[in-house]
Amino acid sequence: MEMTFRWYGKDNDTISLEEIKQIPNTTGIVWALHDKAVGDIWEKEEIEKEVSYIKSYGFKANIVESVNVHESIKIGNSDRELYIENYKKTIENLSAYGVEVICYNFMPVFDWTRTDMFHPLNDGSTALYFDYDKVKNLDPQELIETVSSSSNNLTMPGWEKEKLDKINELFEAYADVDEEKLWQNFAYFINAIIPTAERCGIKMAIHPDDPPYSIFNLPRIITGADSYEKMFKINNSPNNAITLCTGSMGASKDNDMTEIVKKYHKHAPFLHLRNVNIYDNGSFIETSHFSKDGDINLTKIMKHLSDSEYQGYIRPDHGRHLWNENCRPGYGLYDRALGIMYLNGLWDAFQLEKEEKNNG
Repeated sequence: MEMTFRWYGKDNDTISLEEIKQIPNTTGIVWALHDKAVGDIWEKEEIEKEVSYIKSYGFKANIVESVNVHESIKIGNSDRELYIENYKKTIENLSAYGVEVICYNFMPVFDWTRTDMFHPLNDGSTALYFDYDKVKNLDPQELIETVSSSSNNLTMPGWEKEKLDKINELFEAYADVDEEKLWQNFAYFINAIIPTAERCGIKMAIHPDDPPYSIFNLPRIITGADSYEKMFKINNSPNNAITLCTGSMGASKDNDMTEIVKKYHKHAPFLHLRNVNIYDNGSFIETSHFSKDGDINLTKIMKHLSDSEYQGYIRPDHGRHLWNENCRPGYGLYDRALGIMYLNGLWDAFQLEKEEKNNG
């Protein structure tokens, strides 16, 4: 496995590549062109500039997260052909600079959703929190204001301003899009882009919906093991891949993430590993990566990955906010660095266990 770290660029992150380089065994940077409007082509000059900067610090730049999918594609309106062609061109341009994996999602309107960016934990840290009961009675505009006011003037991944400025129009456009229709639009998109991805040697790794169930009466489709079976039936190319995210899909108690990782890790060139604590009413809060702190057993997951000699990329996902760090919600330096060391320690211990067993 290769350990990576998500980074938002030198002008849009509180963390520098110099600091990330000090985290042991972190070889890759997960990046994107965060200033690009959704649907625009990522031009080669822009890609080269970012990749060159990342590589100048000795990192690989093989994973992009995310090339966001335009809402016209998800809705399936008359503009989708334009945006699909733009997406294909972006795939081609990224492949010219060594990108191997593109992480993306197919969530309508909202990307990841939380109701509190800095919810207190018992240890004195804060973390991202989703209040299920609150969302049931929350106006979408209130949610937008919550996220925007917590962003420390930094862009929030998946919360594009140009999209949120016309939130009412988007909800109207989705009025006739149910789960079946969203699956049809996904099929149209993935069947259109996979030939380009195959030719370019890029795995299109879809991220689970976060949370993995409907909110605001919007459909969700990547919610559990059944979703994976359905998407592989739609297109069985190895380039139609998944980003396994233990915290997103694991936010539903219906999903046994240990078993899902065991069954589907071969389809996942990219893993997001984090832990969550799920409450009885469906609310959840993110915790440290330590297995006993939440409902996701990362110890068992890392043992399976070690036993299987997993060859893909891993990154610690959202972290807590520790030691008064001023950072983008969920994406500070300290707890993600702790997460890397915890995951590295588990991997090393299980690798040593295998080696000693094989040597008798």
